[in-house]
Amino acid sequence: MTIGALSHLKVIDLSRVRAGPNCVRVLADFGAQVIRVEPPPGVDPNESMFMGNRDGGDFQNLNRNKRSLTLNFKKPQALEVFMRLVAQADIVVENWRPDVKHRLGVDYDALKRVNPRIILASISGYGQSGPYVRRPSFDQVMQGMGGLMSVTGEPGSGPMRAGTAVADLSAGLYAAIGIFVALTEREKSGEGQWVQSDLLHAQVAMMDFQIARYTNEGTVPVQEGNNHPTCSPMGMFKANDGYFNLGVAGDGLWARFCTLIERPEWLTDEAFATEALRVKNRPRLNGMVNDVFSTRSVAAWVHLLNDGGVPAGPVYSVPDLLEDEQVKHLGVTHTLQAPGEPQRSYVTQPVKMSRTPATVRTPAPGWGEHTEEILQELGYSAQEMTDFQTQGVTA
Repeated sequence: MTIGALSHLKVIDLSRVRAGPNCVRVLADFGAQVIRVEPPPGVDPNESMFMGNRDGGDFQNLNRNKRSLTLNFKKPQALEVFMRLVAQADIVVENWRPDVKHRLGVDYDALKRVNPRIILASISGYGQSGPYVRRPSFDQVMQGMGGLMSVTGEPGSGPMRAGTAVADLSAGLYAAIGIFVALTEREKSGEGQWVQSDLLHAQVAMMDFQIARYTNEGTVPVQEGNNHPTCSPMGMFKANDGYFNLGVAGDGLWARFCTLIERPEWLTDEAFATEALRVKNRPRLNGMVNDVFSTRSVAAWVHLLNDGGVPAGPVYSVPDLLEDEQVKHLGVTHTLQAPGEPQRSYVTQPVKMSRTPATVRTPAPGWGEHTEEILQELGYSAQEMTDFQTQGVTA
């Protein structure tokens, strides 16, 4: 029996790669009953891209808390099976190219005819309409088109990709937000609706600070490296044994910072009298700050500054961050060992709930692991299930 805040919800997951599974993972971790519908082996020529290493950490982390059903939509019987699922479901999530669902007969209008309460969440590269609707997409392409690469990296270094899948992850989370809004609205109207998110718009939305400044003030965002574009001294600095980040914004923190590092004379330097002047004179100020920081260790400065109310923190590698005492306290990873499976580690949801927390209950399913179980739940006989396998509808 599934437990959790969303245990009453049934979700059909048609998605692949990252944006869609990231959306569905939120639902699954909070208890939704999720069925991952996948083509049988050998049907999709790109299957290695999204199903290749099912035991790998990334696939396991994205697809935990789900069951797996194989369906070959190239066979007409698969659509009948799928619509039986839809009749009982609350949510369908897909991230195919926009035309695919129409070609397969699983677009929103088709689903709504079977179940008027169904919510379809469609995640795409460029949206469900427009001049680029048929283009394929990947996260890095959207980082470039969405402006992120133009502001990432050192000044003059050329466009730089961010080190994580910003467009994929944000598009998935925006889709999850849309689903929750649609669920809440359904309580009043009794009807589902079509929720849409796309990587391009999501990436643009993640650039709202830069874009709002440009559209309203004409400020063209540029690469700032590790410096904040409007605050100083805010960025990465070097101690005598490594690097750490410092956050000084506003005159109050500036005064506190100067007092803590025993440089009260900086407060009367006209070059640093305002935030704007500290940004304008950043090269000189950063040099002075680095000279001070070179006298002690990262740990010493981070301790001194935080105790004095000035934000500062070390720059970690992944192995380093997992050893941090606060990271451990927050429970950012969870280990699980299912019967007959190796012990695996999963990244937990960063949302804490006082009564109905997210949980990692089961590892990602084997390919079609629950096909027979799910078909039985849908009312199919043993002979019908055998026929499905013989006909290539399931595996």
